[in-house]
Amino acid sequence: MTARPGSGFAIRLGRWLNPPTSRLQVSLGTAVVLALLAASAQTHAQTLPSGAAAAAIEDIVIGSRILADFGVLDGFGHVSARDPDNPDHFLMSRSLAPALVTADDIMAFDLDGNAIDARGRQLFLERFIHGEIYKVRPDVNAVVHSHSPGVIPFGVTEKPLRAIFHNGHFLGDGAPVWEIRKTAGEKNGMLVNTSELGKSLAQTLGAGSVVLMRGHGDAVAGPDLKTTVFRAIYTEVNARLQMQAVALGGPINFLNQYEQAKSQNVDRPWDTWRKQVGAG
Repeated sequence: MTARPGSGFAIRLGRWLNPPTSRLQVSLGTAVVLALLAASAQTHAQTLPSGAAAAAIEDIVIGSRILADFGVLDGFGHVSARDPDNPDHFLMSRSLAPALVTADDIMAFDLDGNAIDARGRQLFLERFIHGEIYKVRPDVNAVVHSHSPGVIPFGVTEKPLRAIFHNGHFLGDGAPVWEIRKTAGEKNGMLVNTSELGKSLAQTLGAGSVVLMRGHGDAVAGPDLKTTVFRAIYTEVNARLQMQAVALGGPINFLNQYEQAKSQNVDRPWDTWRKQVGAG
């Protein structure tokens, strides 16, 4: 049977054998869209933080609020944690007052201080403090940089900041003092805004927990964020107590080497502090 040109059957047969270009375009367009959506979903899944990373981000937010509540941090300073999914990265907020930090403000950095996904967000100038400490201290998984007021006098005088009570045991026989002029010279901006300065600071910290920054503040390191927040708070408390002891006069009976080596439960104060800042 031969279909006559122009008959309904011929028209239907032609459309079936040679569908309109528009139909092909729609089919191809749909396939492309579906492929793009699938690729986007896969990429998004890969960028979502793991449970461990999400917990670290939460701890950074809560730790920032706690330290601000205690006056260790004010409108300045920052908290970081090593990325549990990648030890060559660390997590830290965009440049923002610590009391205002949320989970959406946290981003990943490599140890050279390069943001992995900045998306136009402003970065802390002194992020090199964190990256350079993580480079040389594999045992460190959190860092706090603050302008803790009580420690400033100990960075500009000859009096070492030493462990004077049990919660300051980690200070040992004295926190080292980093002098920026030795690396940057007399004409400096007082900020650790280069890898070179960060490396110098990390070297001065050595194997310790706290390094004072002359005329600036301190950097505190620890095996986890809870411990590091604990140390940052009690560095400030120890400094104030030591100044009070100095004011009383006479020799000070500091902690000995055995007392300095005491272990510390940080979960109890952490749970208390997080409730105080409304974190449950």
